[in-house]
Amino acid sequence: MPRILYIEDNRDNRMLVRRILMASDYDFEVAEADNAITGIEMAQQNPPDLILMDMSMPDMDGLTATRRIRNMDDLRDVLIVALTANAMESDRERALAAGCDGYIRKPIDVDKLPEEIIRYIRSRQR
Repeated sequence: MPRILYIEDNRDNRMLVRRILMASDYDFEVAEADNAITGIEMAQQNPPDLILMDMSMPDMDGLTATRRIRNMDDLRDVLIVALTANAMESDRERALAAGCDGYIRKPIDVDKLPEEIIRYIRSRQR
């Protein structure tokens, strides 16, 4: 069962992603954090297979949170995928440079999101 941690300050976005993943054909386990600090703590307590990271959060942005995670020995290899409304190519490049393994733009494609996540997880397993 793939464990997903979604770090996102917007409750509606968290609910939408949870519903999409839980309704998919994949048996996702979805945990949510409403801020980066809590998300990092949750990841340390129970490392997920993949973190969906919002890039724009008030307490700590997703770029800083990703860099912190990448500096933690126990989380260094966890997949991190930016899930963000920042749609410029430079935003994608910054997310990847910070340590994200991928980038998904909002608004998300409801039909494609579960497959995208599984593709990232399978690519790591190879």
